[in-house]
Amino acid sequence: MSRTTSQPNSPEQARTSGLPIPDPRRWKALVFISIAQLMVVLDATIVNIALPSAQHSLGISDANKQWVITAYALAFGGLLLFGGRVADLWGRKRTFVLGLFGFALASAVGGAAGNQAMLLGSRAAQGLFGALLAPAALSLLAVTFTDAKERAKAFGVFGAIAGGGGAVGLLLGGVLTEYLNWRWTFFANIPFAITAALGAYFVIREPEGGRNRSPLDIPGVVLSTLGLVSLVYGFTRAETSGWSAASTIGLFVAAVVLLGVFGLVETRTKAPLLPLRVVSERNRGGTYLSLGLAIIGLFGVFLFLTYYLQVVQGYSAIKTGFAFLPMVTAFVVGSTQIGTRLVTRVPARWLMAPGFAVAAVAMLLLTRLEVGSSYPGVILPGLVLLGLGMGTAFMPAMSLATHGVQPRDAGVASAMVNTSQQVGGAIGTALLNTVAASATTSYLASHAASAGGQKLVQAQGLVHGYTHAIWWAVGIEAVASLIALVFINGGRPGGGTRLASSEDGQSAQDEAAEVPVVLH
Repeated sequence: MSRTTSQPNSPEQARTSGLPIPDPRRWKALVFISIAQLMVVLDATIVNIALPSAQHSLGISDANKQWVITAYALAFGGLLLFGGRVADLWGRKRTFVLGLFGFALASAVGGAAGNQAMLLGSRAAQGLFGALLAPAALSLLAVTFTDAKERAKAFGVFGAIAGGGGAVGLLLGGVLTEYLNWRWTFFANIPFAITAALGAYFVIREPEGGRNRSPLDIPGVVLSTLGLVSLVYGFTRAETSGWSAASTIGLFVAAVVLLGVFGLVETRTKAPLLPLRVVSERNRGGTYLSLGLAIIGLFGVFLFLTYYLQVVQGYSAIKTGFAFLPMVTAFVVGSTQIGTRLVTRVPARWLMAPGFAVAAVAMLLLTRLEVGSSYPGVILPGLVLLGLGMGTAFMPAMSLATHGVQPRDAGVASAMVNTSQQVGGAIGTALLNTVAASATTSYLASHAASAGGQKLVQAQGLVHGYTHAIWWAVGIEAVASLIALVFINGGRPGGGTRLASSEDGQSAQDEAAEVPVVLH
């Protein structure tokens, strides 16, 4: 049986009950953790807006421009498990601060880049330090907020930033690129990083006794990194070279073999990089899977709406960013008002499953897009529903993904959340973009002799491709909802600190010994 212990709401209650004393600076810590999370999420989209200008400025070829995005994705996605384990080993606060300063330095190099190699190197370095930073941020949140209601509020804020920051990045990227230049999309990270790092250093106090000081699993690091890099790069190659290309197939085969061997090695290692108890528990496993699928649909729709607004409707980058703001607002409402208020009252699946289902309905509305569709009549309702659904689901998903783990596994569990999102984003971009391109090609081939004019036919072909891919996103989102409903059977993820359970093979005495009490 699992054991649940509620954190006292005040130091006075803690002293009389003998339970851990909550950190009095925990809400200030949330501010700096959120700033760091916002920086990472913004960077995922802000650079995309600046890419055409950077390409022209540095003379990057069309064949190599994808590496500005791919270099970051490979380093970030491939090293996430390693970053999570480093956070458990070195300490989450130390890893968090190191990741922030490294990310700031890499951003400065990227903004000052004078050639292609310098820019690509800085993007890979951003990915490396992001892989240290992201798991450390989420695990710090998990071990800092353990009271039911406080945990719900904290994860509500974190989930809102994680889901809505990408759209803000479009707006900020457009403003910086249009009114300054592309280099400021890199320099903009520096004040975020320095503020968060200094704040974290002076404010955050990590609970003692939660580190995993076991030796680093080097074979696990190598196998997981190579496997995840092969997987992410395989989807990137599929988008550019096609699914049947020998390089694409080879990368997928390598990913399956490497990750398979990684799983086998982890079962036989005394101190595994990824303890299987983290992912084999039904609720966490269901959360990772449903969240990854939901991200596939979200990234695909986000991509196609951006294309639709800019290419078909002729929106500027800034106007496109403003067009997405209602979705960001709805996401914040769903996460901080709906998810946060209900997460301590109803089981997580009754928020996640309906949330993903509402997102599927939103995408269904967006399949009605036509060349001349009005923003208020078609796009706005879809964006608002998409934000509400995803915001409601993200908050309990973020909390449940790290709920119930031993303190020493918090970094790895957090890394799995980021890994599911990163891989989901790679799949969503590659898979749905390929589906859309294929549908557009077929449409143009069958309407070559149309009397509507070549420009109109091309626009209709693009919209046909977008809506065809969005139908796929509807189905994927529905599957995510079903998985959340069937697999997740746990209670309320905000319901206090659940200590290491019997799934980990620990006795009640061992669990009690692992409760973080002293803060430093």
